[in-house]
Amino acid sequence: MSDRVIDRVTVLGAGTMGHGIAQVAAVAGCRVVLCDVEQKTLDAALARVDESLRKLATKGALSEAAGASALEAIETSTDLAGAVAEADLVVEAIPERMDLKLDTFAQLDRHAPPHALLATNTSSLSVTEIAGAVDDPSRVVGLHFFNPVPLMALLEVVQGMRTGEATIAAAREFASRLGKKPIVVRDWPGFATSRLGVALGAEAIRMLEQGVASAADIDQAMELGYRHPMGPLRLTDLVGLDVRLAILEHLHREVGEQFRPPTLLRQMVRAGKLGRKAGEGFYTY
Repeated sequence: MSDRVIDRVTVLGAGTMGHGIAQVAAVAGCRVVLCDVEQKTLDAALARVDESLRKLATKGALSEAAGASALEAIETSTDLAGAVAEADLVVEAIPERMDLKLDTFAQLDRHAPPHALLATNTSSLSVTEIAGAVDDPSRVVGLHFFNPVPLMALLEVVQGMRTGEATIAAAREFASRLGKKPIVVRDWPGFATSRLGVALGAEAIRMLEQGVASAADIDQAMELGYRHPMGPLRLTDLVGLDVRLAILEHLHREVGEQFRPPTLLRQMVRAGKLGRKAGEGFYTY
């Protein structure tokens, strides 16, 4: 049981993951500041949150009053220092580049309160390395959410080499408050989920590349034969082919040859076929 109280949450990055994290924190009763470098990005993110909350209300998963209250609990900011000044928890959800994350956490070390937990939503980068940017690495933890954040039950809590036990306890309690099921994993390249997920996805791409079966039949094999809710190629489209490629390249460097990205994946990314967000990937949208 943690004695830390997390009432004020700041989310850095208003993209797909960031606005989803902001939404679930607000629904759980937290005051949320969603921070990004451009106001137009923040405005678009709030519109997506509003749309998501309305859909949940239509399905009976959330009352209209609760949705409206959650939306009111989210404020936006383009000023990182001001956004984190009163935070109990900061969740970084910026692009998967170590240089950007190190610079961001160095800023958090200067501007966030000493008691605040500092979390990264990275799906594969080293939490231990990121924590090296702050004076007290014991308060840095990985909180790896899954897309779409409001619907996915899992939250992967990543313990860096110097992450404190009190930080892990607080992270687990926060996950439960959000209605998520936390699993705790060591800081190892790809953690548990990304490592297994991209391995399956990469093999599916190789099978498509070799003409073993069509994309639809490969996906159906996993959906019907193994009860996966979504096949690995359609899931890659959802995540983004560029995102999957970046994770594979990182794991190839850190873990070994089994994670070498398929040639077809590289070619599709070069062609701009990035998946659902681009309108075309292994499927057309």
